[in-house]
Amino acid sequence: MEYYSGQIAKLIEELSRLPGIGTKSAQRLAFHIINMPKEQVEQLSSAMIDARNNIRYCRECYTLTDQDLCPVCKSRSRDHGTIMVVETPRDYAAYEKTGKYDGVYHVLHGAISPMLGIGPNDIKLKELMQRLQGDVSEVIIATNSSLEGETTAMYISKLIKPTGVKVSRIASGVPVGGDLENIDEVTLLRALEGRIEL
Repeated sequence: MEYYSGQIAKLIEELSRLPGIGTKSAQRLAFHIINMPKEQVEQLSSAMIDARNNIRYCRECYTLTDQDLCPVCKSRSRDHGTIMVVETPRDYAAYEKTGKYDGVYHVLHGAISPMLGIGPNDIKLKELMQRLQGDVSEVIIATNSSLEGETTAMYISKLIKPTGVKVSRIASGVPVGGDLENIDEVTLLRALEGRIEL
């Protein structure tokens, strides 16, 4: 039995297609949208359409942008000789929020995963290797600590080492406030390997 009229049901159905949005969340969002002032709904729909039509890959780092170059790649105050390799634009944003990294990025848009049929040619590795033709002194691999992220990091390291460019991997390990007994062995090992002298 249908609880809602056709247009409400259609809105709920479309919203529930978004990642992380179940039926209940879609219903809440739908009724919120229906109760919003018409101008706000038009602004929301216009922003979505404009983003979909105008967002593209940065010509250099492949993050998402509405310009030819993203603000980081465009900046002359950044160290263009240091490239941090990340899996997604969200990872890029997370490092930018720290305000402590002054190099540039390269977004892979995924990680190597033979189980999912994702190989080296399915992510932006060729583009990374092309960037190394320029004046690059270090590549920092900041892929996730998952099996796919580790596989990707190893693969990138093997590709880059023959070029003579320094390759490093971010340290990862125990989160602040974490109890050691609740942390898996791989995380503890990475914490040990990434230790620094005090």
